[in-house]
Amino acid sequence: MYTPPMFKPDRAASLAFAEARGFGTACAWDGSKPIASPMPFYLSFAADGTPQALFHLARHNPLLKLADGVSSWLLAVNGPDAYVSADWYVSPDQVPTWLYRAVHLTGPVRMLSDDELAVQVDTLSAKFENWLLPKPPWTSAKMTAPRLEALKKAIVGLVMTVDEVEGSFKLNQHKSEADYAAVAGGLASQPDTGSQQIAGLMREARPQAFATETNQLEGTVP
Repeated sequence: MYTPPMFKPDRAASLAFAEARGFGTACAWDGSKPIASPMPFYLSFAADGTPQALFHLARHNPLLKLADGVSSWLLAVNGPDAYVSADWYVSPDQVPTWLYRAVHLTGPVRMLSDDELAVQVDTLSAKFENWLLPKPPWTSAKMTAPRLEALKKAIVGLVMTVDEVEGSFKLNQHKSEADYAAVAGGLASQPDTGSQQIAGLMREARPQAFATETNQLEGTVP
């Protein structure tokens, strides 16, 4: 991933982003063309601290032929993104751009054993069921044993040993505070969720750029 230094998050931030997102696209090269599949995942760590990404694919997915524990795969994890109009800047002679957060995890992938798959399925569902609290979590224990076993036979569990972590959090960090705040304001005024999320991330990253705005608001309070 090409990432200018000003947009590059540290390793811990990149891994935290990937784990929080929990959904990405696995890509591998079959010798003649790339193959890719989107899927949910979760992160774990080996005894030596090496990150691992765990997921599963349908048994007939062609990617499985490449899960030899040696060939390197790419897991691309994308977050919110948004288009920026050049008209939103305070400074002249600007150009349109796109802001986003993304992380790439790279490493070999191997298949999990049946016992490992059982743990992976339950851990993965628990991760996302937690998003729905206070709803009582769904667990595989709610299924009949024959049905659960039939579904497990239709998938193959996988684990990526993450050798490389790359991230790009492009939020206009290199712009002046005036331009930065103006673009965040333009994004916040858009109806789509991506623009609003990017605007929120910009505020979190550089709150000082909005100090004048905050002071003006506070000044209107009687």
